[in-house]
Amino acid sequence: MKISFENPDKVNGLLTLTVEEADYKDKVEKTLKDYRKKANIPGFRPGQVPMGMVKRQFGTSVKVDEINKILGEQIYKYVNDNNIKMLGEPLPSDKQTPVDMEAAAPYTFMFDIAVAPDFNVSLTGDDTIDYYTIDVDDALIDRQVDMFTSRSGHYDKAEEYQPNDMLKGDIRELDENGNTKEGGITVEGAVMMPEYIKVEDQKKLFEGAKLGDIITFNPKKAYPENDVEVSSLLKMKKEEVAELTSDFSFQIIEISRFVKAEVNQELFDQVYGKDTVKDEKEFREKISEGLKNQLASDSDYKFIVDVRKYLEDKVGALTYPDAMLKRIMLNNNKDKGQEFVDKNYDMSIKELTWHLIKEQLVAANEIKINDEDIMDTAKEAARAQFAQYGMNNIPEEYIENYATDMLKKKEYTDSLVDRSIDRKLTSVLKNVVKLNGKNISLDEFNKMMSE
Repeated sequence: MKISFENPDKVNGLLTLTVEEADYKDKVEKTLKDYRKKANIPGFRPGQVPMGMVKRQFGTSVKVDEINKILGEQIYKYVNDNNIKMLGEPLPSDKQTPVDMEAAAPYTFMFDIAVAPDFNVSLTGDDTIDYYTIDVDDALIDRQVDMFTSRSGHYDKAEEYQPNDMLKGDIRELDENGNTKEGGITVEGAVMMPEYIKVEDQKKLFEGAKLGDIITFNPKKAYPENDVEVSSLLKMKKEEVAELTSDFSFQIIEISRFVKAEVNQELFDQVYGKDTVKDEKEFREKISEGLKNQLASDSDYKFIVDVRKYLEDKVGALTYPDAMLKRIMLNNNKDKGQEFVDKNYDMSIKELTWHLIKEQLVAANEIKINDEDIMDTAKEAARAQFAQYGMNNIPEEYIENYATDMLKKKEYTDSLVDRSIDRKLTSVLKNVVKLNGKNISLDEFNKMMSE
């Protein structure tokens, strides 16, 4: 086989492969012999079909299959052997002339290849990157305590409505005279929280209401821009809400008031496990420790975001084989069409640039990850997920089982591998560049991240 590669502008490559008969002949002959052994053709015993008949019936298709396999193998071998930084997959070139596979070899095939732009980027101690440390102060700890007490809270029954109480009652549609409408909408045991009513005059109707009281209100006026809320309350289809104008009565049959949990040993045990924490001082210290670990991850994430921006600016605009990359993108998203490509191409190039930059950083700092690194990342993700629900005392065995299940799912593995690389890269780069340390509150940090 003859292979040649043209790359005049450094980013658009043309790979030409000439396949000779000797490249595929032996494999085709072997496959046809196997076909002959298994062929079931009327008039011939198995294994006795004339080879000429087998060749006439299957020869060309077998040859095409073998040549396609050879082309795939040789293209990627040539790319790897010659260190060509190919982007995406090769596509048949517009310069390709029709190939008559019925004719004798040789056959010539031409493929367009997108080649990554050539650039070099690095970080040293001469480079300065901001690093934000989020302060864990008493106010932040107070917020966390409040979250724990809220999650462990309960509802008590009450006699008189106060803001944020939950009401349960029977709803009945009224006619124009304020009487229960015959055949109208009726919902028994409906649940609502008047505090979430957006219109003040409708919300005030529930002020000071007592158990057994009947309140007359208008759901459409109470939730003028939320037909979903109205349809849920009245157990009706959303499309039916648009025509609704009636007032409704709401007879209160139950008032439930949420009460936060007390800051006591029961709460300490629930959050961190039995007897792990003995008093409120230890509880707050434990919260502080957890917040610092959690927020350190947020600081590291911000650091790598800033590294990305710093290096993207340093590298500047790169020249890409845009036409070729758009063809590849369209080929991979045939169901979404050209509009998808046009809309998402610029963002995909931005992500590709960072991918290429990161590849150089990983290689320069000899960063490698193994199964243990990926498992550690999966465990970190599992702990963070449980922590969102206030579950901080999950047994390590359970965390490991959850992480193992995550790694069995393809939709998680790629992101966990990337996250593992980012974790190691962040750890290394913090010791490479000069850090411009800055202390910041969590609210300031969150505002900065949302901008």
